[in-house]
Amino acid sequence: MQENETLKARLHRRPILLAPGVYDPLTARLAEGAGAEALYVSGAAVAYTRLGRPDIGLVSMTEMAETIALIHDRVALPLVVDADNGHGNALNMQRTVRLFERAGAGAFEQPHGALQVEDQSYPKRCGHLSEKRLIPAAEMAGKIRAATDARASQDTLIIARTDAIAVEGLAAALDRANLYAEAGADVLFVEAPGSRDQLSAVATALGGKLPLMANMVEGGKTPVFSAPELEALGYALVIFPGGIARAIAHAARDFYATLVQDGSTAAFRNRMFDFDALNEVIGTPEMLALGKSYEGSE
Repeated sequence: MQENETLKARLHRRPILLAPGVYDPLTARLAEGAGAEALYVSGAAVAYTRLGRPDIGLVSMTEMAETIALIHDRVALPLVVDADNGHGNALNMQRTVRLFERAGAGAFEQPHGALQVEDQSYPKRCGHLSEKRLIPAAEMAGKIRAATDARASQDTLIIARTDAIAVEGLAAALDRANLYAEAGADVLFVEAPGSRDQLSAVATALGGKLPLMANMVEGGKTPVFSAPELEALGYALVIFPGGIARAIAHAARDFYATLVQDGSTAAFRNRMFDFDALNEVIGTPEMLALGKSYEGSE
């Protein structure tokens, strides 16, 4: 992103903004080091890694806020944060917005950030699981108004997500997205289109209103396309939310199997950071030097 550019401004220019999914300060630091412009704090990835559980609404508001704060303390990139369904009704939504914004998803120390909110009821589901339930569209519109009223800065964007394709069909999803735009959303996100044609139909119907977000889930209900392909369809923001958790889980399974079988990590070492290399990544030399700078001199 350009110096002093807000997230809103970035979403209104090309190329498409790609936000890798992260779930802790280490993954955030690695994504930043790879050149990411923004990060997506994935509720699913937090559930997978912090709880070892599926993304079915088990992560609490305070657990998510703590995660945001830890990531914000380590990186300076804009954070797009999964706020689920606001953790309750419109008043809960307002509390979630205030808490997440203060934690680092807003415009306090950086002029950009976003909260993604959805129209599911409880028990909620990952957007690519079946048997989702929705709240009435009018109720969700009220929750979006509540979110925009609660934010401390207009530069904290509200991303309105609808899960209606799986429950009510594409036409209903588009109707809901239009209503959410009228309620004050800054970005629209129609979750889980089932084909390229549906992705294109969403962009055609909604692309002239607000920036559009796409979600790429490996093995999910939406075919996975590259960022340039999605840009060509008309999308402004794409997230790859849980890919890092799936990659790490795959690597960890192989690592532990190798260790238990061989009694050693030797066969895996070309796929690992060694001690010094990881310390370089996490900034150990700089931290130790900073600590010494505060020590009293004799």
